[in-house]
Amino acid sequence: MRIISVSKLRDFWLQSKYRDSEQALRAWYTEAKRSDWSNPHQIKRAYRTASIIGNNRVVFNICGNKYRLVVAIKYEYKICYIRFIGTHKQYDEIDIEEV
Repeated sequence: MRIISVSKLRDFWLQSKYRDSEQALRAWYTEAKRSDWSNPHQIKRAYRTASIIGNNRVVFNICGNKYRLVVAIKYEYKICYIRFIGTHKQYDEIDIEEV
């Protein structure tokens, strides 16, 4: 997969209060980059706790479910767009299908 806007991940883990997310986000990025997801079922096989949402959104639990990562995937083009990374509280305040 081609990951778009990796800088969002980096900007998040560089914040002092979220530094604990760096290793988990780097691991997710490495795995996602090597993946060849053609449909949501392939993601669920690799990430059982991932949530498949409408509008081609997928929510990944990061750092033992401490943070949420929302991506939009264009399966036909093998592109994964980073749409949101944040805490559960921040996640609860967004419209997941619109980010």
